[in-house]
Amino acid sequence: MASSRLRSRFSDKLTSRRGAWISLGIVVLIMVALFGAFGSAKAPAGNAQAPADSESSQASELMQQFPNADRQSVLVVASRDDDAALTEQDQADLKALLPVLDTHADADSNGPLVSDDGKAALLVTPIKVGESNTDTAEVIKAIRTDIADNPIDGLTLQVTGGPAFGADIAASFDGANFTLLLVTILIVALLLIITYRSPVLWLVPLIVVALADGLAGRMTAAAGAAWNLQFDSGIISVLVFGAGTNYALLLISRYREELLQNDDHRQALSTAWRKTVPAIVASNVTVVLALLTLVLAVIPGTHGLGVSSAIGLLIALAAVVFMLPPFLAVCGRKVFWPFVPRPGQTRPQGRAWRRIASGVVRRPARSLLAGVALLAVMAAGLIGTSVGLDQVEKFRVQSESATGLEVVSAHFAPGEAQPIFIVADSAEADAVVAAAKDVEGVVRAHPVGTTDDDSLTKIMVTSEYAPSTTESLDQIGELRAAVHAVPNADAVVGGAVATDVDAREGNQADLLLIAPLVLAVSFLVLLVLLRSIAAPVLLLVVNLASALAAIGAGSFLSRMLFGQHALDLQVPLLAFLFLVALGIDYTIFLVHRARNEAATRGTRTGMIEAVAHTGSVITSAGIVLAAVFAALGVLPLVTLGQLGLIVGVGVIVDTLVVRTIIVPAIFSLVGDRIWWPGRPGGQDEGHKGANTPAVEEPQNGSDGELTHESRQRTADAH
Repeated sequence: MASSRLRSRFSDKLTSRRGAWISLGIVVLIMVALFGAFGSAKAPAGNAQAPADSESSQASELMQQFPNADRQSVLVVASRDDDAALTEQDQADLKALLPVLDTHADADSNGPLVSDDGKAALLVTPIKVGESNTDTAEVIKAIRTDIADNPIDGLTLQVTGGPAFGADIAASFDGANFTLLLVTILIVALLLIITYRSPVLWLVPLIVVALADGLAGRMTAAAGAAWNLQFDSGIISVLVFGAGTNYALLLISRYREELLQNDDHRQALSTAWRKTVPAIVASNVTVVLALLTLVLAVIPGTHGLGVSSAIGLLIALAAVVFMLPPFLAVCGRKVFWPFVPRPGQTRPQGRAWRRIASGVVRRPARSLLAGVALLAVMAAGLIGTSVGLDQVEKFRVQSESATGLEVVSAHFAPGEAQPIFIVADSAEADAVVAAAKDVEGVVRAHPVGTTDDDSLTKIMVTSEYAPSTTESLDQIGELRAAVHAVPNADAVVGGAVATDVDAREGNQADLLLIAPLVLAVSFLVLLVLLRSIAAPVLLLVVNLASALAAIGAGSFLSRMLFGQHALDLQVPLLAFLFLVALGIDYTIFLVHRARNEAATRGTRTGMIEAVAHTGSVITSAGIVLAAVFAALGVLPLVTLGQLGLIVGVGVIVDTLVVRTIIVPAIFSLVGDRIWWPGRPGGQDEGHKGANTPAVEEPQNGSDGELTHESRQRTADAH
């Protein structure tokens, strides 16, 4: 075929003595140019939780029209160390603290406002917030420093409220991305050293993938700035390192295999490139297309992650396909030192996987039942799983603002620190206030400002329910129904709790839309790659079951080990996406090899050969990917920790159970019909290998592999 000859010529030039240096030089020049072009790019700092067209987002936009829209209140909550009621002297000392707070205020501070039980008091300081939480953090830090310099005997003072909470979030990420990058590099380096058992070889793929990650960080930042995308850069880095290392492992594994048969290391590398690139590209395209379905998501962070992740993975693909081969060609065969593969050497690493695969194929029904039973036990963790964490629960690291919020909730109306805001037409403001007061659980509702033209009025509502509880979330719906019923008011309800309600609805809508699209994309890629209908359907069902099992096990472990009673809102969708898309990766690595082997050996024996040749590399790739995702746990966001746990567990199970036991068992039970309506390897009816005798496990010992091959040649002859 013309495409095959073209690929062969390209791979020969890419790895030739002169071509390798030229190719490497061209790639480096392109990377340097791109680093220079996008080096100063910065992604937008926004972190919107709710859909852009949601009612809470509309309320937020309308509130920007009010005077001093950039002014928010910081709360200083005071309580006695002995849990007694505040004395008159305590209150006087707190009042004396107001001038200190005024040095940072945008308007006069007020208080102390004493709770009904007399055990806590609030000082309220309006400040001008910055464009980002990082900017506001400087003001919060200064307030806390001045309070620490003016202590009050017997009292604990904590700075909380919306601006303080945002500042603590920003502070918790100080250095976190660098820590994530360092941990990720160390994990990948360690696992590559263990995999290759070489003090040199691990550096080559690590350098290539690290350069790809650096370039991806800059180009995704530029894309974010150009298209106003919001995304978590930590996830991008993990995906680039995980997927890039997986691609490198597949290529180098096949390279080492070819070195055992070829004296010319450049020709061996060229052959390895030709035989692995289709699978690498197919797996990359699958994940990229699956990620691009996220552009249909309504949650800004999920929407932005789709495009940015796709860019990162395409850069990882380009680096491994065009930079790694010439790099390896320049290094030569000795890069594998001290275990340099040479023609004539035995290759023991496939024997264990061959024995496992032979055992599965010999008893496929029993193996399939065992694998399915394990997935069912894991999926049982879905029972009792809930979705949705409140603002305090979303962060692994406890902060002053979070503990201060707990004190406020204990002594004041729980909704005091996170009020609900209503924006309505000023002519109907009184009617809206009256309607809001009639809603069950509303402590008070009153106007707090109007726009310069007096057309709109902002109304603050205080709830008796703790934010993000079931009662609090239900109250938003009741409040909206009540104020929407006021004629001509055009009232919209916003604030932190309303945003939480809209975020929950948006994430649920995204899951129901994106999950089927991810399955459809995966099915189409498998359909094109395998030219079969039966195999993609069965493999997709297995992948779906594996993903649900991983989510169930991960949510159970989150509850039992870390006390996290629920998954965060974005976790189910992102976990499902990564588990299905990355699981298809390993399916492609395995089944692409099995289809090629089935052309001459038959489906059952072809699957044994595929497991024997890919078992080691798939396992290594799975462990690398699981470990890299686990590194997300170093970040303070519970969302990322849960995502890392679920995907890590899922990848390990997918690697050791699904690809090693369940898929070979299914292929053994179905036989050559798995390729319907095609034939194994595209063979015609009656081609040799279409029907293969029962498979026997090779004998143990040094001649086990030769014994198996001799049997296979006999089978092929028939």
